[in-house]
Amino acid sequence: MHSSRLAFIATLIVGVSLGLLAASTARAETSLGQFRDWTARSYKDGNAEVCNMFAKPSKDEGDYTKRGDITAFITHRPGNKSWNVVAFDMGYPTQDGGVVILEIGSDKFELFTKGALAFSYPEDDAKIVAAMRKGSGMIVRGKSQRGTDTTDTYSLSGFTAAHNAINQACKAPAVS
Repeated sequence: MHSSRLAFIATLIVGVSLGLLAASTARAETSLGQFRDWTARSYKDGNAEVCNMFAKPSKDEGDYTKRGDITAFITHRPGNKSWNVVAFDMGYPTQDGGVVILEIGSDKFELFTKGALAFSYPEDDAKIVAAMRKGSGMIVRGKSQRGTDTTDTYSLSGFTAAHNAINQACKAPAVS
């Protein structure tokens, strides 16, 4: 991996991790609405505006006895000109250098992992969001650090409306 890619990934991980941490702590948050299975919101991370949307899977499968929160996120950080960052909290530590597969209809995307998180590659963000806007559901397949295979099924009902809400709140460029 090139050093610029590693620097970007490190920045992305820190940004999303802080966003996930901020999501779990008290702060000034503005609800942008509940859109069927997706929730949209905006908040400040320091002085920086953040808009994101999230959903829980409608079904999670795997041979495990305990698993943490499982959540899909789309995040805008206008101050960094960062749009449509796709991330998943897998609810378990992933394998080092692991891969998560995201399926939306006939489209398949490979995500990279770090800790309990899976991220899309920047060049795939807009393609994934476009597929999510057109799709009705998505499947996320991962493997835990212990080797347990998981399959999480998400509804995309309300995705487009939630995405429109965060786009408007953070003045994001359109995705086709």
